Amino acid sequence: MTHVTLKNVSKQFTVKVGGTPQVISALTDVSFDIGQGEVVALAGPSGCGKTTALRIIMGLEHASSGSVSVNGRQVSGCGYDRGMVFQHAELLPWKTAGDNIKFALSAKGVPAAELDGLVMKYLDLVGLTHAKDRRPHQMSGGMCQRIGIARALAIDPEVLLMDEPFGALDSQTRENLQLEVLSIHERTKKTIIFVTHDLDEAVLLADRVVVMSQGSVQDVIDVKIPRPRRDVRQIIASTEFMTKRALIWGALHDAVPVQSVA
Repeated sequence: MTHVTLKNVSKQFTVKVGGTPQVISALTDVSFDIGQGEVVALAGPSGCGKTTALRIIMGLEHASSGSVSVNGRQVSGCGYDRGMVFQHAELLPWKTAGDNIKFALSAKGVPAAELDGLVMKYLDLVGLTHAKDRRPHQMSGGMCQRIGIARALAIDPEVLLMDEPFGALDSQTRENLQLEVLSIHERTKKTIIFVTHDLDEAVLLADRVVVMSQGSVQDVIDVKIPRPRRDVRQIIASTEFMTKRALIWGALHDAVPVQSVA
């Protein structure tokens, strides 16, 4: 069942160069479908349009042409059917971990009597019930990102969007949070769309990888690693993992030819 559809999506920005307006194309005729409960990675070099596509799906940006729909409903702005996790957690610094989650729930209009129970449910989901009363400056970067994920999930979105959420973290914390996402998907079966530069992360987490280059879709690569994906050591040693990583690497390098230096 198709859950998210991008159809002929293009996006242009107007910027001033030397005082003269100039149109910059961020996306050109981007189309792909995402199935219910599917995990899809948007991969590609910086500036290829990955984050712009994600922000259009969320409703934070509007397409110049084309359309985006979620569960058959056209996206015209932000909505509680979608939740977003940013590259930096963007927590309210004066609020505790629990209150950051509670803020999102209150904004959605969840009854006050239900707030505390839901806060604890989603803190438990990311393994941070002990950090309920800590403020962001009292938590590590990885803990803040987990609170960001909990906050996005707490509103019970149909689609979870993640904009390179682990890019600023050390490698061990990043790997731990990748396992967290695999576990969350196993338990919630949410549709997940995430942006990444990390090819290993793309293959480990995704069912399909949309390879983008210069604002367009270069290739779409299926990853046929069975779920649940619990034994990461076995996965990364598998032929499927290595083959698909090499295919993505090849698609990226075919899209941006390497120039030789004399």
